[in-house]
Amino acid sequence: MQVFSYFAVYFIVWWMTLFAVLPFGLKTQAEANEVVPGTVESAPARFRGGRIMLLTTVVSAVIYGAWYVLSVRLGYGLDSLPQFYPNYE
Repeated sequence: MQVFSYFAVYFIVWWMTLFAVLPFGLKTQAEANEVVPGTVESAPARFRGGRIMLLTTVVSAVIYGAWYVLSVRLGYGLDSLPQFYPNYE
């Protein structure tokens, strides 16, 4: 696999992990009783972008590492998954 392909897989894993990590530790303005006029109550009271980016990078690196070991080093792929349906030939 080419280097660009590895980067593309990592980027996809990172982007999906970002949406999973976003709600961790989120405190809304309504929960903090500090609703800024002109914003919705569900907006974050304090956005921590650096913390989210770091946590996303760490979690996605672990997921990507597991994928790399299983698929590239050990040779597991989609064809290796067991088939749980009967063969209707």
